[in-house]
Formats: sequence, structure tokens, C-alpha cells
Amino acid sequence: MAEKKIWILAGEASGDLYGARLARELRAIAAERGDTVRISGMGGPQMAAADIDLKVDSTELGVVGVIEVLKHIFTFVAIFFRLVRAAKQERPDEVVLIDYPGFNLLFALMMYLNRIPVVWYVCPHLWVWGKWRLPVLAKICTKMLVIFPFEEEVFAPTRLRATFVGHPLVDIVEERRNPEIERSPEEFLLLPGSRTMEINFLLRPMLDTISRLAERHPELKFHLSAPREKIARLCDEIYHEYRCKHPDAPAVTISCADTPYWQQRAGTGLAASGTVTVESAIAGLPLVVGYKLNWVTILLASLVVRLYRGYFTMVNIIANRTIYEEFLQHHFSPKELVPAVERILPGGERRAEVEAGMEEVHKLLKPKSSSAARQAALACYDL
Repeated sequence: MAEKKIWILAGEASGDLYGARLARELRAIAAERGDTVRISGMGGPQMAAADIDLKVDSTELGVVGVIEVLKHIFTFVAIFFRLVRAAKQERPDEVVLIDYPGFNLLFALMMYLNRIPVVWYVCPHLWVWGKWRLPVLAKICTKMLVIFPFEEEVFAPTRLRATFVGHPLVDIVEERRNPEIERSPEEFLLLPGSRTMEINFLLRPMLDTISRLAERHPELKFHLSAPREKIARLCDEIYHEYRCKHPDAPAVTISCADTPYWQQRAGTGLAASGTVTVESAIAGLPLVVGYKLNWVTILLASLVVRLYRGYFTMVNIIANRTIYEEFLQHHFSPKELVPAVERILPGGERRAEVEAGMEEVHKLLKPKSSSAARQAALACYDL
């Protein structure tokens, strides 16, 4: 009987979910082959629930932007070197890195220098902000497992073979789909993000937008779904502060950790750009999407970031055309958001087009066989 030691490192909520599913499939494969596997790493509540020995809780490490990262720089540095020391001491058979490029790229380099194999699961979006790093990544990684079909082409010029394993959200959304939940045309869903920074930048313009929508479409009922308690409390504080200044603002119910239900229940939504847009497309929820960042971050990012296929919303990048209308920075305002939302409300001029586009994206993301997590686990196990 062989024992494998595998590390999984995830720094954000989506990576935490994918890491947990990957760990369960790794254990299943080990059991099938008469082996044992010991899994450690960095992650959040999902990976903890999957019995992974977490050396670092990454729940609050998902920050975006230069200014935001600088505020936490000493925390990141301390965690980084603690994990490097532990890896050199334990010598895992392989380290699986899930997205989170700012941290994981440097960690991959340290593992390469210490001759510990690296598998990258959920490719960092270097095709947007760091094409010059592709040869470096090809050198320091042993395998690249990608979840978007076009990413195989991105790595084709390098010596690193990228393997499309399917998007794990396809399986996740299908497993939790409840046939008893009916989509309601009147329900409107707000998804302002999973990070404190996103809520602070996006929620107020979202509230301005639904205030105007409520005047024009009084039948709409508004709901906000937050990913966890801390974010729900922040949303509640901002909303009540907003209602004090705007007494005529529409009622918004706020809940926590029930986004999958509302992605099936709501008729239309307004969301922060991120993984949740892919999840919503698979679930069949038409959205308008946007994002805002600190202006310093945007100015610095503009020097290195190039929109891939002309979009920043992943659903549009996958389809290579506009499925969800997207608005960045000052464009994320009621003046532009209200007409965009009206175009995708039930009966709107773009509604059928968006529904067809979401189905197309769903098909493109499906794994070629079994589940995405199973395909990824087999590739990791057989390293």
C-alpha cells in the first residue's frame, strides 16, 4: 500500500470549493487503488469540511487591487514563507495550486527550486495580464489543468501541455439544481460580490439602479444574496444607511449563503464580475455585470492588463461575444445599467439572445467525460 502526500493551495472562495471536491476525488481514487493519501494545504471552510489539514485559513485573503494588497502585504509574506518552510520540511509528492496567481506564482517558483512537482488547477489569467509569464509558468509547472476550453490554445506555443478537464461549476450547479424551484419574473437578484472591497465599491450604485428600476417596474421584488455572514452584515449596514438618505428606495431582503437558490428562483440579476457570473450562466440566470476598483489600481492595471477577446466578464470571453452586457468603473451607474437591465427583463429585446447564449456557454464548459473534479483528480494522481 502506497501513501501519497498532496498539498492543495486555494486563496479564494471558488478555489476553496474546487479544492474540497478535488480532495474527495483524490481519496476515492486512492481507495480504488488500495493506496492512502494525506492532503494538506491552504483553504477555507469547504476544504476544512473535506478533512484537509489546513495549515492556513485563507477565508479573508481574497483581496483585489494594488492598494488592497499592500494593506495586507505583511500577512501575505508571513504566510508565504511559513508554507514554503513547511513544504521543504514535509516534501509533498506534489503541490496543487488553484488559481490565486499573485501568491501561487511565487509559490510555484519556490517549489520548482526545491524540486517539488507543481500541478496548476484553474489557470491564472495570464492571457489577460501576463502573457510574458507563460514560458516561466511552463518551466516551473509539471502539469496545467484548465477549466476553459480556449485555454488549451493559450499554452499551445509553450512546452507545457494544458489539459481541459471541464469546469467544476457545471457539476456543482447540476447537482444542486432543484426541479421544484420555479423561476419568478418579478424576482430581481443583486450579487455585489464576495469581498469587502467589492461591496464598498459596487453596492451603492446597485441600489441607485434598482431605485430607478422600481419606479419604472413596480412589480419587481429585490433580493440580495451574500456568500457569508460578514459580507451580509456589511451589505445590511450599507443598505440601511442608504434607506436613511433615500426613504423612497425599494425594499431589499438580504440573505446569506443561499445564492444557488436565488440563481434558480430570480428572473433577472445585477452582479459583480467574477466566478458567480459563470455559475449564473450555467444556472440560467440572465445578468447585467459590472466592476469598480480603486482608481489608482485601475490606472496601474491599464498598463499591463489587456482585455482578452475584448471582454472582462468570463461568460463573454468563453462565448467570444456579448452574452452579459458589462460595465466598468464610471460606466457602472444607473444611467447605463437601467436600460441594460430592461433589455434582459422577461419580454426584453435581448432576453432570448441571453438565454441562448447561456446555454451555449454551459455546453462549452462541460467536461469531456465524468466530472471535472474526477478528471482533475486523475491527472493529479497519475503525475
